[in-house]
Amino acid sequence: MTGPQAKGRGVRTDYRHLAPITTRWMDNDVYGHVNNATYYSYFDTAVNTHLIRQGALGPAHGPVIGLVVESGCRYAAPISFPDAVTAGLRVGRVGSSSVRYEIGLFRNGESQAAAEGFFIHVYVDRETRRPVPLPPELRRVVEGLLQ
Repeated sequence: MTGPQAKGRGVRTDYRHLAPITTRWMDNDVYGHVNNATYYSYFDTAVNTHLIRQGALGPAHGPVIGLVVESGCRYAAPISFPDAVTAGLRVGRVGSSSVRYEIGLFRNGESQAAAEGFFIHVYVDRETRRPVPLPPELRRVVEGLLQ
């Protein structure tokens, strides 16, 4: 992690965009909390929902798609159904064809993140799967999330 959360648990104001994530009954595991793999689904939902709503990504038919080449997560406190979760989103780095998205998950109005993670997406041509420069609209949206 880079930025403020590298020194400890991040807070909501560390993130440029906040959005609700709905927990589901099936997210809980036998231990009574959201399974660790589900956090990555929340991260993916936060990133892609924002990009789609901003008109920067057309996942079904757009010429460019983002492929995850690296990801990680630090867990600080459990999340359980039916917690109300807010995902904080920011961008740590923008390259010519890649973006590092950083996500914090906050439960039930708490100010400190229960978990923080990242995805690095490399944007590629849908057909050739070769890296391409970020399209202008995508670059505009992700630069607006730079911390």
